[in-house]
Amino acid sequence: MKKTLLSIAMVAFIFSSCNKIKKEDHVTEQNTQEETEVVSHGNQETGSVLNNNWMNEIQMDNGSKWLANIETNEGVKKMNAILELHTTNTLDDYHSLATELTHAKNYVIKECTMKGPSHDNLHVWLLPLMEKIDTLSEVKNLEEASKIKQSIAENVQAYDIYFK
Repeated sequence: MKKTLLSIAMVAFIFSSCNKIKKEDHVTEQNTQEETEVVSHGNQETGSVLNNNWMNEIQMDNGSKWLANIETNEGVKKMNAILELHTTNTLDDYHSLATELTHAKNYVIKECTMKGPSHDNLHVWLLPLMEKIDTLSEVKNLEEASKIKQSIAENVQAYDIYFK
């Protein structure tokens, strides 16, 4: 329950700090339903978070990458560096990694100046990443932690496919 409320609060914060448009409202509603579903399935939670179905939803800018603001690009570069440099041998290491990634993610959110379709597609990329980071911060075993870290890395690395 705590995770659901935290996730909903984070989604609300993101959308309140950005321009609201109908597509974002739809994404928020959809995300809230997915988060409720993920929490209610208990053991299937990690499996749901690990998927990269967001790649089926994200779009390109007429075949090109979306233009992102400098701060967003810096935040994503920082996430990549954190993933490369942070050693993860224990659960505490993974939880620490989640904390560092949360700080970088929060920087991206706070400094977001993007608008329109590029902004909408940034949210398609960002919301699943937020869920993965949240799940990593609460993971209870090393095997799941390793899988979540790998999924986060895939998510962060995919940013360069869609944004410049």
